[in-house]
Amino acid sequence: MTPELLSYLRCPVSREPLEMEVLETGTKQYNGTEKEIILNGILRSSVFIFPIINGIPRLTVEAFIDYEPFLAKHVKDFVAIKEKINITYHGLLQFVLKKNKKTKKSFSQEWGLFNYEEDKVWDADTEGMLQRFLQENDETKESLNGKLILDAGCGNGLLNQSIAACGATIIGMDFSQSIERAFEKNTQSGALFIQGDVQFPPIQFDLCDIVHSSGVLICTTNSELTFSCLETCVKKGGKISVWLYHPVKGLIHNTFNFLRGYTSKLPHKVQYYLYTVTLLPITWIVKKLKGNKQNTREMMIDILDWFSPEFRWEHAHDEAAAWFSKRNYTRVQVTTNELFGFNIIGYKN
Repeated sequence: MTPELLSYLRCPVSREPLEMEVLETGTKQYNGTEKEIILNGILRSSVFIFPIINGIPRLTVEAFIDYEPFLAKHVKDFVAIKEKINITYHGLLQFVLKKNKKTKKSFSQEWGLFNYEEDKVWDADTEGMLQRFLQENDETKESLNGKLILDAGCGNGLLNQSIAACGATIIGMDFSQSIERAFEKNTQSGALFIQGDVQFPPIQFDLCDIVHSSGVLICTTNSELTFSCLETCVKKGGKISVWLYHPVKGLIHNTFNFLRGYTSKLPHKVQYYLYTVTLLPITWIVKKLKGNKQNTREMMIDILDWFSPEFRWEHAHDEAAAWFSKRNYTRVQVTTNELFGFNIIGYKN
């Protein structure tokens, strides 16, 4: 992480600013020049403790459990801190550990397949991804200049680089291990990356010009609850933009949704091999007959994105619009409408 990122961060539970202890610095190439970064460190609030590992702040509620070996090595009073958190926040910890366990594994496996040199994201190259973002958010390349954006659920992080190249500062957040490759491959100083939970965003409230979350809310325990957690990060006059699945009429679609209700409960490695020998060959034949130029990795990422997540909710347009209205957002509009989903935005009054 770069030092300026600290001012945007907050404890995801107490909402306090974080104090930082730097353990190790290094350099990284941004925009063709080397810049000093914080490789490893410790972030603290009055109760919680979070590590910075390999340049990425790990800001999930359960980070002190996930990264216990690192913290135990570098924090003298870690045992006492851990005991205090476990006693004070026992119920919260049980909740986040249960809700996040399968989703972390699902999306780590999905984006772990992605090849940065060869693969496209949802059939779009880098410029296509940026154009889609601009259309979804009712922006232009010029209008992004100088804006602060939170991409909640950034996946492979490629889009973030394109947005930063337009002059924006964009914080890419994901709670799967995909965040590590996103940070590693990033070459734009305006693209910042953190590991965090969309239901406990570790970002200052009322901060961002745009909060963007594409295909993420519908993979959480409750889409509207997650929306309410993220919209707190939007500043007055700013906007929130979310892409959601909507209901689709059709035997195949509904059959697939029925099947995933069972297959998504299987171990993720089992799912991978199951889909490889069943869905992937059929998908390959159908897409090639239609002239689709996806490679097999891209097809498999599509399959995993549908069948692997523990949660996959679908919402009508009016239902989603009500989320905005209940929270006093104005100029609510659907900006894109596709076969499987739609994007909707609104401005904070």
